[in-house]
Amino acid sequence: MTRRFTWVAALVVVMQTAIAADVLILRDGRRIEGTLVNVRGSSIEFEHRGGRDHGRVRRYDRHELRGIQFDDDEGVDSIQRPGGMRERTVAVEARTQWTDTGVDVRASQAVAFVSSGQVRWGPDRRDGAAGERNSPYNQGRPMPNRNAAALIGKVGVNGDPFFIGGDQAPIRMGGSGRLFLGINDDYLQDNSGSLRVTIASKLKGPLS
Repeated sequence: MTRRFTWVAALVVVMQTAIAADVLILRDGRRIEGTLVNVRGSSIEFEHRGGRDHGRVRRYDRHELRGIQFDDDEGVDSIQRPGGMRERTVAVEARTQWTDTGVDVRASQAVAFVSSGQVRWGPDRRDGAAGERNSPYNQGRPMPNRNAAALIGKVGVNGDPFFIGGDQAPIRMGGSGRLFLGINDDYLQDNSGSLRVTIASKLKGPLS
């Protein structure tokens, strides 16, 4: 298992990834196991594992922290991808219906999506990019017949949503324009966290 130590100053890079078995390292020397749930300005939300605070989400100011150690065995860096891929990594926040990736794609372009982290999308509900299995039909979701809270995308502001989930196989884009990513959920106000998504394509030139 590969473990990576990241200073608090680098939290912006890993915004809101929620991976099991993270370790919060406080300036007083304490080490707290759990899960990084959210990053909000100068504070973070961390769910404790074990002890009297097991399952409790507490908020810590960055000044209280020496660092965070992430269990990254399912992270983007551990996934092997073909050489020559052009990539860009974005944070897809669970409270935002559509995240502008800053990536413009072309019709029929093959684009792969490699995701890590989890999002909270309701009481006792937490899932990664694949979303909730066997979700019931929900007309309010962008894709009513697909997994709740799964990663989805669309091309253009008015484009039709397409399903991504946890599949890393390249997907052919149905049109040309700006690529947006989101969470397949009908009620975003109680959501938290984000997915870290690496967008990859073999199209020549940088993703832009």
